[in-house]
Amino acid sequence: MMQRLMNQGLYAITDNHLLPDDRTLLGACETALEAGIVLLQYRDKSSDADRRWRQGDALAALCQRHAVPLIVNDDLELALRLQQRWGAIIGLHVGQDDVSLATARHRLGEGAIIGATCHDALALANAAADAGASYLAFGRFFASRTKPGAPPASLTILDAAAPLGLPRVAIGGIDATTAGRARAAGAEMLAVVHAIFGMPDIARAVRELNVIVADASHSNSAIDGTSVIDPC
Repeated sequence: MMQRLMNQGLYAITDNHLLPDDRTLLGACETALEAGIVLLQYRDKSSDADRRWRQGDALAALCQRHAVPLIVNDDLELALRLQQRWGAIIGLHVGQDDVSLATARHRLGEGAIIGATCHDALALANAAADAGASYLAFGRFFASRTKPGAPPASLTILDAAAPLGLPRVAIGGIDATTAGRARAAGAEMLAVVHAIFGMPDIARAVRELNVIVADASHSNSAIDGTSVIDPC
């Protein structure tokens, strides 16, 4: 069965530094789900496979309860294992140095949500679309606390990728001060780490960002090159 991907919304990404243990992770994610995120990505770059399975399984249960897809970052084997248990609610996000999107699509099936990192390159976006991507992620657009060394991107890439007909995700420094610019530039979804999970009131942060997501004309800032604003 094809898992439905929302046309627009807030895409929350976990961080094991901000959410260092099971209790903190699950509590924060449940709050974000209740507040209205439309996608949740589980990202844990540690070598602890047992922890990744335990946390991924618990997050899948939460996501199923809220009818929100759980996207596994850069771990096809974990995604496959979770998919066997939880079905179509499980997806995968792949970067340029991860397993190929074509391989992921073949193993997870046509119905799975699979997203691809495209940085600032239309050629990468075209290749991802041809390989069966469900969405295209671009960025970083603004200064980022989570990945300060990530290559910068221009907001104009979002408009350039529009003809591909896939949801465009803006990532990198997205917070309440920058989200409007990303939406106005064409991003259907906003991927957020610190401006959700690093905030003292997660529910309020999600609600405030969702107001911006719902109003694509929120920002009157010009869409120009890479921006460097307060990091998120």
